[in-house]
Amino acid sequence: MLHELLLALLGFTGDLIVDEREQRKTLGLAFNSDSPLSDECTFKLAPDISFIEPSERDLIERLIKLGFYYRELDRFAKKSRNLSWIRSVTGVHPLERADELSKQGREKKPSVYRRAIANGIGEILSVYRSAVLHIEQKLLAETTPILATVTQGLNKFFVLFPPLYEVILEIERDDIRGGQLLNVLNKRCHCGVPELRTCLQRLLWHGHQVMYNQLAAWMVYGILQDPHGEFFIKRQEDGDLDHRSSQEEISEKLARTSVHETSLTDWHSGFHISLDMLPDYISMRLGESILFAGKAIRVLRNPSPAFQFQKDKSFQQTMRGSQRIQGFMHSDFPETETELDADLTGAELLPQSEADKIEAMLKELKESSEFHKRSFECTVDSVRAIAASHLWQLVVVRADLSGHLKALKDYFLLEKGDFFQCFLEESRQLMRLPPRQSTGESDLMVPFQLAATKTIAEEDKYFSRVSLRMPSFGVTVRSSQADMARSKISLAGKANLTSDTSVDGWDAIALEYSVDWPMQLFFTQEVLSKYLKVFQYLIRLKRTQMELEKSWASVMHQDHIESAQHRKDGINGSTSQQRRQGIRPMWRVREHMAFLIRNLQFYIQVDVIESQWKVLQTHIHDSQDFTELVGFHQEYLSALISQSFLDIGSVSRILDSIMKLCLQFCWNIESQESNPNTSELENIAEEFNKKSNSLYTILRSSKLAGSQRAPFLRRFLLRLNFNSFYEATARGVLNVVRQRPALPL
Repeated sequence: MLHELLLALLGFTGDLIVDEREQRKTLGLAFNSDSPLSDECTFKLAPDISFIEPSERDLIERLIKLGFYYRELDRFAKKSRNLSWIRSVTGVHPLERADELSKQGREKKPSVYRRAIANGIGEILSVYRSAVLHIEQKLLAETTPILATVTQGLNKFFVLFPPLYEVILEIERDDIRGGQLLNVLNKRCHCGVPELRTCLQRLLWHGHQVMYNQLAAWMVYGILQDPHGEFFIKRQEDGDLDHRSSQEEISEKLARTSVHETSLTDWHSGFHISLDMLPDYISMRLGESILFAGKAIRVLRNPSPAFQFQKDKSFQQTMRGSQRIQGFMHSDFPETETELDADLTGAELLPQSEADKIEAMLKELKESSEFHKRSFECTVDSVRAIAASHLWQLVVVRADLSGHLKALKDYFLLEKGDFFQCFLEESRQLMRLPPRQSTGESDLMVPFQLAATKTIAEEDKYFSRVSLRMPSFGVTVRSSQADMARSKISLAGKANLTSDTSVDGWDAIALEYSVDWPMQLFFTQEVLSKYLKVFQYLIRLKRTQMELEKSWASVMHQDHIESAQHRKDGINGSTSQQRRQGIRPMWRVREHMAFLIRNLQFYIQVDVIESQWKVLQTHIHDSQDFTELVGFHQEYLSALISQSFLDIGSVSRILDSIMKLCLQFCWNIESQESNPNTSELENIAEEFNKKSNSLYTILRSSKLAGSQRAPFLRRFLLRLNFNSFYEATARGVLNVVRQRPALPL
């Protein structure tokens, strides 16, 4: 009886202690050791035993439950630690082995986290077996009451085994894996039984060992080591991949994808956080920090070969011209840092000492017996700070972020006003005609290159990155014919930036800026589309302002020629004088138009762009964190769009209509100067007054006055209405159109 009981405590039944499931098996019912676990204990005393007292029967029934729990826990541990599915395919071809692993992996759903938990359960069961062996030795050596001795020796396991069995029952029933498994254990650790809490914390520790290994691979080497999809960092395309695809197809796809393209894809959309696998005690903020750190390490450890080649080629030139580099942040870095660019490697971008430091911090967490949330947060934040700092060094110092930002300001925000003034003047006659579908863009090349020759200095190395486009035609006008191996981000077809009230086909003129690795990490497609949106707005504004000036100059020039001719011929100029006197009200309308356009242009260029540029410079100078830098730049672009009213549909539409009216007015004045169509001019002027009145009303509305852009609105209104003249004009008090002067025919 003693040995029967001891064997039952280790999961082996016999004649006196039977397993009801085994009995069903003998009756011909299917039985599988891998079948779902039973909710109740199936170990029972044989019903035909008559020599055991009822009190002893109850005590034995209670004891043999430990044997049942032991057997089920042991089965779970062996099943989770079973590696036969790996050994069974070691002798086949590598591609067939991969397919077999994928097939069996889907069937058996292997889990690294379950295997780790199984190791912890194995430790507990080892202690239990030692306790049973000690009881057996004690009973054989001494004459002591059997049941009392067994109960006393195994008493603590009555507290441990039932909750542990509930845990594995929940794991098997709900197929819990990865971070979900850590959640289950973490919740159950909050109990009032010290022995059970210690036991569950040990299991959680085993699970955390797997998580720390995955974190180390991700945050030290930038490698996603997650063969069974249990880590909370996942590849974006994991859910979209057809698992039936052969390894050859995957290899071909990877071979076609360059290292450069892979790096960009990984950074922008290659990885994401799986909320299902993110443990509850790890916040979303920490998860995003871990995601960023790993992506940054991948970038730093795998620099683009094109970037290395470019740095090698231009090293001597960089060293010679390093004294001329201007920028608010460059003065803080010695020239010795620039020398590192001559032979750029991943080891330089992320020194081994820094990688060892990250690994040491994670190792310290791994060796801790308990999970301390505060320590974990501090470590993750420290690793993220290291990655962000080195990524900042790469983008800001090595790749010259300040130069690119200045180039975007020069060309997209019209900082180089002389260039665009020259370009618009050279292309003015061309833009009077509709763009030709076959040669529309190529026609722009002559004025574009001519303006560049006149105004762009040879030292401007960024001008070669600028292209002029007409998106509706699809041909790019390059600013330089040099063939450079760079990645191009096309924006014009992505964003709907032309207004429904566009004047003509030339309103679709767009700029394209070509950026190399690693600047594409900073200047994303979304960022450059915002620059393009502002550019198209500013170029239309400048074109309108120029036409208003040119129309006045052209008519005055023609008038002076006629006056001189009349004086030379001795002809009485009274008729010409009357005509000029009659059309004078229209020149006042032109002045009102120019007043509005000039003030809007000055407001955007000075109050908006320059002020926000200074703020951005200060932020970049004070920051050495890449993510902060990205945030500051996003705030800069958002401020440009917001303070320029591009995000207010009603204001944008009115401004577009006003610019359209201004151009129509100028063209009518010039084309009909000898015999002006006063009716058409009056209609344009009247419509302009309506639009300007609506604009002023909207800008002074209480809705906008209470918004965040209120301070900037007040600046613009102050420029428009500094002497209340604009307000009076907009309200119709000085509506010159209603005078309807009688013009000579």
